[in-house]
Amino acid sequence: MDELPLVLVHALPPFEISFKGRLQSRFQLIDSLDSTFAPHVSVLLCVGPSPVSSDTLRHLPSLQCIVGSSAGVDHIDLAECRRRGITVTNAGPSFCEDGADFAIGLLIDVLRRISAADRYVRAGLWPMKGDYPLGSKLGGKRVGIVGLGNIGSEIAKRLVAFGCRIAYNSRNKKSSVSFPYYANICNLAANSDILIICCALTKETHHLINKDVMTALGKEGVIINVGRGALINEKELVQCLEQGQIRGAGLDVFENEPDVPKELFELENVVLSPHKAIATPESFASLQELIVGNLEAFFSNKPLLSPVNLE
Repeated sequence: MDELPLVLVHALPPFEISFKGRLQSRFQLIDSLDSTFAPHVSVLLCVGPSPVSSDTLRHLPSLQCIVGSSAGVDHIDLAECRRRGITVTNAGPSFCEDGADFAIGLLIDVLRRISAADRYVRAGLWPMKGDYPLGSKLGGKRVGIVGLGNIGSEIAKRLVAFGCRIAYNSRNKKSSVSFPYYANICNLAANSDILIICCALTKETHHLINKDVMTALGKEGVIINVGRGALINEKELVQCLEQGQIRGAGLDVFENEPDVPKELFELENVVLSPHKAIATPESFASLQELIVGNLEAFFSNKPLLSPVNLE
């Protein structure tokens, strides 16, 4: 065991490693509470959104790499990692396909009113009130994607097949992408029927989607969020939905999970999900391979499989 590479596991309740046995056959796992090895650890395995603050990093003077198990990295002090030259990986490649599928599912549900129509039928209202109001087709819609990373690119691929017109906003214009790029989020909204939010949560993107953006999107606009809840100003979103300033929303994430604004429960034009966009047995199996691959790459001095750009 002493010859196996040391890996410090950082997992706060209720998060845990489901494949611990597999890791223990390759690495010596150290509990995050064990300070004996902390000065000597070069890699930290961060399970779920367990916070990695500057204070956490201060206790790990030899740390060179953080291997993450979530798509988002807003729980990690990236500025401190950048300052110290600590590399960070995420789970984006493992979750991108299922996350993209779910985003499209939310969008179709909102446009075609599937969940609302299901409630209408179950309540016995069809024979009493007649046909349910019509929804809207997806094909031909102008879709603005906020964050064209792993998940955003897969969303775009699926929407092209539906005949949608894609544009995007991201930190920088991507030379390999032919879709129109908008540096200004309000300009993207003004030229879109739908906004799909899947960018990283940072200080710069906190409440990126506010009333100005929603006003630019317009009364027929739809917002889908599979990124992080705090990317949207929830109070302003609720107001815009209640006042008919946008058409609808599909939300998998919320600012203060698991607490969801109760006003959303009464709105028929909103589809809600408990932060499960990327969660399937297949995606978790892929995540296992990615985590093991990143750890083995680090200790073999090979390129990491899913490094995060800290610039």
